[in-house]
Amino acid sequence: MKKLIYLLTVTIIFSCAKEEQKGYLKFSENILNYQITPTTKFDKSGLMFSDQGAWFAYSFPDSISTITGFSGPFLMTQQNGIWSSASLTNLDIENTNWTSITTKSFNSHLQQVFIADNLELKQELVFTSGHTAIIKSTLKNKSKSAQTIKYSFKNEPLLTDGLKLSTTNNQLIIKSSKTDAIGHIIFPKGVLLTSTDSTYVSNKISIDLKPNESKEFTISQTFIFKEYSWSDELRSISNLTFETVLEARKAEKNSQLKSVIENRKTSFQKDIYAEVLAKSQLTLQNNWRIGAGEIKSEGLFPSYHYKWFNGFWSWDSWKHAVGLSFYNTELAKKQMKLMFYFQSKDGFIVDCVFRDTSVEKHNYRDTKPPLSVWAVAKIYKKDNDLEFIKYMYPKLKLYHEWWYNKRDHDQDGLCEYGSTDGSLVAAKWESGMDNAIRFDNSKIVKNGEGAFSIDQESVDLNAYLYAEKLYLAKLARVLQKNKDAQKFTDEAETLKAKIQSQFYDVHDGWFYDTTLDGKTFIKGEGSEGWTALWANAATQKQAETVKNRMMNPKKFYTKVPFQTMSADHEKFNPLKGYWRGPNWLDQAYFGVKSLRNYGFNEDADKATIQILKGAEGVLGKGKSIRENYHPLTGKGLNAQNFSWSAAHIIQLLQKD
Repeated sequence: MKKLIYLLTVTIIFSCAKEEQKGYLKFSENILNYQITPTTKFDKSGLMFSDQGAWFAYSFPDSISTITGFSGPFLMTQQNGIWSSASLTNLDIENTNWTSITTKSFNSHLQQVFIADNLELKQELVFTSGHTAIIKSTLKNKSKSAQTIKYSFKNEPLLTDGLKLSTTNNQLIIKSSKTDAIGHIIFPKGVLLTSTDSTYVSNKISIDLKPNESKEFTISQTFIFKEYSWSDELRSISNLTFETVLEARKAEKNSQLKSVIENRKTSFQKDIYAEVLAKSQLTLQNNWRIGAGEIKSEGLFPSYHYKWFNGFWSWDSWKHAVGLSFYNTELAKKQMKLMFYFQSKDGFIVDCVFRDTSVEKHNYRDTKPPLSVWAVAKIYKKDNDLEFIKYMYPKLKLYHEWWYNKRDHDQDGLCEYGSTDGSLVAAKWESGMDNAIRFDNSKIVKNGEGAFSIDQESVDLNAYLYAEKLYLAKLARVLQKNKDAQKFTDEAETLKAKIQSQFYDVHDGWFYDTTLDGKTFIKGEGSEGWTALWANAATQKQAETVKNRMMNPKKFYTKVPFQTMSADHEKFNPLKGYWRGPNWLDQAYFGVKSLRNYGFNEDADKATIQILKGAEGVLGKGKSIRENYHPLTGKGLNAQNFSWSAAHIIQLLQKD
């Protein structure tokens, strides 16, 4: 009797757990459109699904054609991303014509069903690790009589140079002259393969199916770098079942979605906001990569979809980490550590780094705005990991001090953006706002060996540094470094007074950059004007005037509010000005947070709704989250599947 009660209890708990998983995962169903049959190696006309930090991804074929399998994989192991094949493990079933195909995607897995008159094929794909995906195929006899099904495997021809195939019994090996990652594709037992350099084919397999009977088989696809052990991965694959992996992924994604969906602000409880959180989480997931080559930790690309963004940038990393902290603090911490592995002895943090420097070189010409302490403090708030703070604090402190050692030309306690090589273009990159109008007339001044500044003091940079001082003080108190805490607190008070007096134009009611001597404003209202509010460095009266301009429809309260510069400026040009008009969702988030910091919560809620509704494809299913948006039309611009946009959508909707 006790055994029966135990079994019933376990069954009920398991059923409830599965229902709860389904309840959260439903928000991710088909949230992105993965349909694409690639025709060239660099075809980026569709999106790709990835998980567990893998450097490869998959899609669905976009029509009933010769392909019976998943599109790809798309390999980010070489050449900034290339398609291996239209379909690497294509299932060829003799005398079968598919009449329809239906697809479903979730944050946990992909699923597609092919239908013929008397046969159904269901295929599911799930990632077991950052090296391997498993595909399960289930054949079902739909007829009222027994059938003998004959099938074989082949690939659509390789789409790229550099890749070569070889076979051993039921295993396909893929090597390339352009990467040290090796592909290992394992087919079911009984499958025998023969190959050329670019194609392979298997023997025919026969199975007998009774009416309504189903039979299944699995294929594993592994792409693994030399830093990892193929024998260990093979052993892991051999000890797994597809169902176990799939349930683990469902539970993992359900838990992550639960974290962000249940933590929504009370103003954003509608299902459309749960869906956009699922889309944002999935956007970050698709850009997640494990360490390989030059990269020693896990982190997120800005966008796998754009070939120049297959690397890791510093201030992107800080923003990604804050978004991740709401549902995956472990990955958030790894994202932070990734960039600090490259920290110089003087504290400098490199702008961007890449796995393979033969494809792209690390950029040591500049760094990026100091938001790293903000990110670490946000992560610590979520999990109170003291060891993480002990590890990061000295590195963060050194980076903070670097700004004053290398980027304060006149030693007045106010810093400037600059470069290590003396170039103006790299100095503009250091601001993160590459071609913002405030830098149109800038010049470079030398501070010392390998240290140059732009000849202006920037309000956003010093607002970020003010926030850093307060966050460093908090972390110092956690570590019982009370002298440090007092030092940073005192410095923050001094800096706040300077920000309020030097950068605020009483006549315009706006914060601007100034010349080095602090006497002349560099006019042109841009998003840097509300960073003093984001950092809590403005007075309430100053915040009121800034808020009024932000909420003015002729200036910043556009279809997609809080863009990078005022819509009434003569140089406003969202289509031809990367930072001269488009709405970047990080800046929009900083704007919304600025309003909340000073009690303008109704305006903040109103702006949040307008941002999400106005930005094309953010709400609803299908379209990806873009790099930036046209503030007047809402049109999505530049890269698709953009991480920091997704990270800031999460922040817009979350309780702090």
